[in-house]
Amino acid sequence: MRVLGAADVAAALDARGAVDALEDALRAGLDVDADPPRGSLPVGAGELLVMPSSQGAVKLVTVGGDPRIQGVCVVFDRETLAPAAILDGIALTNLRTAAVSALAVRWLAAPDPRRALILGRGPQGVAHAEALRAVAPTLEVVDVVGRGAAPEIESYDLICCATTAREPLFDGARVADHATVVAIGSHEPDAREVDAALAGRATVVVESRATALREAGDVVLAIGEGALDAGALIELGSLIRGESEAATAVDAARPRLFKSTGMAWEDAVVASAVVAGA
Repeated sequence: MRVLGAADVAAALDARGAVDALEDALRAGLDVDADPPRGSLPVGAGELLVMPSSQGAVKLVTVGGDPRIQGVCVVFDRETLAPAAILDGIALTNLRTAAVSALAVRWLAAPDPRRALILGRGPQGVAHAEALRAVAPTLEVVDVVGRGAAPEIESYDLICCATTAREPLFDGARVADHATVVAIGSHEPDAREVDAALAGRATVVVESRATALREAGDVVLAIGEGALDAGALIELGSLIRGESEAATAVDAARPRLFKSTGMAWEDAVVASAVVAGA
């Protein structure tokens, strides 16, 4: 069994490769709801998250320590079921989270985006900057700011929210009609980075409708406030596969909002691609 540290993960798979692996899995019909919900247990100063996937991997992550997020992912051989590799969980999380966002941007962004804003200066901010450039080579500006900054939101084509905020970071009414917004910072139903004003005027895309309704505060709270209809949520996989309802739902005259909660199948797909490339 191999042990792959952060440097090994980075050497084995870049952002574009991770995006392509995720896209290939969804296009092939991967069932995003096949895995059990994320498990959470209180431990010491924080919590332990358990994320098993039928794709042959399980990620164990702690939240609340120093650094805030730590963990590992174990990948199993699909034929023998023997443990094949242990990966650095943080390197994997940063790679797959940014890759999921970039995949959504690949399918949702208006042509030739020029300006991107990333709210959040942590590791995810850095990872998202790389991933966005991988799928949007026309970008001329990628601004990375802390969540307390007040940039001119309306001037950006792409906006990524990668913070620990529990309240909206900006006024969603200011987002340009052609813009794509990605929110990845929360998987709790009572926390959000974007407001109901944005959710109500946007085409809202999620990884899984069931998971979003259970974990995505950006979605749950907007629905509770009457700004968003649960039936209007579009799943990213349906969009990629060109399923009729999803293919016609993205309106170029409205902002696009992708809300990600992070799912075990994503870790498993990217981890397997890392192991294959290592």
